[in-house]
Amino acid sequence: MLRNPLDAAMAGDALSDLLKTVRLTGATFFDIKAQDPWAVCSPAPSSILPKILPGADHLISYHVLTSGRCFARIIGKEAIVVEAGEVVVFTRSDPHIMSSNPDLRADPPPADVLEIASASQKPFHLNYVSGEGSISAGLVCGYLACDALPFNPLLEALPPVIKAGDSKGDAGWLGQFIKLAVSEVAQKRAGSETVLTKLSELMFVDVLRRYVESLPPQQTGWLAGLRDPHLSKALALIHDRPAHNWTIESLARESALSRTVLAERFTRLIGIPPMHYLAKWRMQIASELLSTGNSNIASIAADIGYESEAAFSRAFKKMIGVPPSAWRLGVRAASGSGSDEAPETEGEPRNELID
Repeated sequence: MLRNPLDAAMAGDALSDLLKTVRLTGATFFDIKAQDPWAVCSPAPSSILPKILPGADHLISYHVLTSGRCFARIIGKEAIVVEAGEVVVFTRSDPHIMSSNPDLRADPPPADVLEIASASQKPFHLNYVSGEGSISAGLVCGYLACDALPFNPLLEALPPVIKAGDSKGDAGWLGQFIKLAVSEVAQKRAGSETVLTKLSELMFVDVLRRYVESLPPQQTGWLAGLRDPHLSKALALIHDRPAHNWTIESLARESALSRTVLAERFTRLIGIPPMHYLAKWRMQIASELLSTGNSNIASIAADIGYESEAAFSRAFKKMIGVPPSAWRLGVRAASGSGSDEAPETEGEPRNELID
């Protein structure tokens, strides 16, 4: 689970808070050595998720090219070139193929290979080299799992594919990750699985940072909001103190903006009004506490700013589609149920955000 590494690297910011709350966790499954021609197809997310983070509903795939050159493509889409020293991340884990030629096809690995891989010491080694042929590409491939529901604005802000790195050598964290990953795979030292898991989580953070820095000035969305110093402050305040009795005025004051400017800029860049965001963030925290902790519902209600269990339960069911007790048991709302709306909270009693 991505706790201490992120806390040390990015303490106190909205991205760190989000990644902790949606339970981002990594796993490295495959070390691949290949000889031309070769092609590898991604397995179905449903076959991987239960092995990484039981109960999670979103899978992210990544491939680090440690040597050679290859092509990466979502099935039905255009291929992109990946050079040694680069990483390609499929943020929605769409069915994709890594190959020596962009036109090659491949089938997903059989179920028994995934079972053996998940039960063995990671990374699991796959050899696509025949006879005395030379290795044309080396990859470290793995996965990250997280919660998409009830509220993960990061996932909505990411494109399906992100490529990062520097084929000519990268002195930054991503370059160090690739060097360490190669070393861990080659030396097979005790604890390599844990080291690679944590490295993959930090690698993803660095990929996100690079993506944010590359966004054009006119870009909107949650990640674009992180670049705005005032909105970044507002998001951090909401994340750090979700139980606080926030109003537009108090949030604007602490973000060094006027009430009107904060409301307009937040809604334009983030996509929803600040108080709506607060309501959804509170429910995201509550859903994690319900799924992973032993606190009773009244305690959870108090932790996110509700003065009564009844008010919290009504709000949770209205937004999520099922009562808190059902969510704790693993019941999820049917598609289309629940409400994605939350009214502004000004003038309303504290904690009655969406009643």
